Amino acid sequence: MTIQFQKRPTETSRTAPAPAPFRPDAPTTPSAVVVIPALEPGPELVELVAALAAHGVESVVVDDGSGPDHAVTFDVCEVLGARVLHLPVNRGKGAALRAAFTLVQSELPGRGVVTADADGQHTLADVLRVIEALDAPRTAAGPGEIVLGVRSFARGEVPLRSWFGNAVSARLFEAVSGVRLGDTQTGLRGIPATLLDWAGTVPGDRYEYEYTMLVAAARQGITLRQLPIATVYVDENATSHFRPLRDSLRVLAPVLAFAGSGLAAFAIDTGLLLGAVALGAPVWLGMTLARVVSGGANFAINRHLVFRSGRRTPLRRALSGYVALAAVVLAGGVAIVGALTALGMPLVAAKITSDLLLFVLSYVVQKLIVFRRRERD
Repeated sequence: MTIQFQKRPTETSRTAPAPAPFRPDAPTTPSAVVVIPALEPGPELVELVAALAAHGVESVVVDDGSGPDHAVTFDVCEVLGARVLHLPVNRGKGAALRAAFTLVQSELPGRGVVTADADGQHTLADVLRVIEALDAPRTAAGPGEIVLGVRSFARGEVPLRSWFGNAVSARLFEAVSGVRLGDTQTGLRGIPATLLDWAGTVPGDRYEYEYTMLVAAARQGITLRQLPIATVYVDENATSHFRPLRDSLRVLAPVLAFAGSGLAAFAIDTGLLLGAVALGAPVWLGMTLARVVSGGANFAINRHLVFRSGRRTPLRRALSGYVALAAVVLAGGVAIVGALTALGMPLVAAKITSDLLLFVLSYVVQKLIVFRRRERD
């Protein structure tokens, strides 16, 4: 007898057996739900779901368009008690996580989430430790706290591609956010229920989503709590769908494009400034005129080419935000250049130093505020 499996045409969620409903008036804090995004998973996924069920931990598995060849694996997860959310096509890890967050908020309100990978990188003991850390009451002030399961990246103990990828992304993250993390690529994270709405607004559909989440959290004052975990690589992480070059470029591409846009504006800006000063204009006037011209070119490039949501952002709102940012950057630039030239630094060197100092501020504000498409738009 031949058994045929058909791909589910829509997103669905089924549970077997049904878990006990969460009662808002329960005297104890509800334990977190483990969310596992999976694309063409192996037996490691079933092993993790079974182990979690044996410890009374609920799980949500997201089938990210794996196809009928892997239907049996997800059916087994359902039998073990997991809620399985089927996405009809592959949408990427970021989209899969956001879909799971929406499901948890709808069907398990008040529950936090612990995300884990489906390829066996996270041990049961470490997943339980992150759940415990997330459930533990915290008194720190601020908008919230995300728990990160941080692996050791000692050279020679991890695959070369993973060591190199984390080294690059960690340095970039520190430069952009000012926060030092030992593991920016970890998929083991604890997100409290109070931050699930926010996590659902973080952009990015694929692996860049997790990195963008860290940057956004650091810039918005959300604590990133690092919890050491075991470093596990099965067959040098051969089953991972992460591709260091391609997915790292996906993360870095907006930053590199923004740098290119900034260099073009810098060339226009500096040329006009030097020309105005040569004609006898004071530095402040030359900088103002040059910034108006170069700023217009920079705005057009960033809105249409650098930030993907820029073209969908209403022009009036984007322009007003950009002008406000430009005014702040201009004032800061004038102050920095004036101070450095007063100390004897040549004008061009002072201008370069000023622009480098203001580069990170400008990128973060444009990405997260100026060219961000809001849901109501």
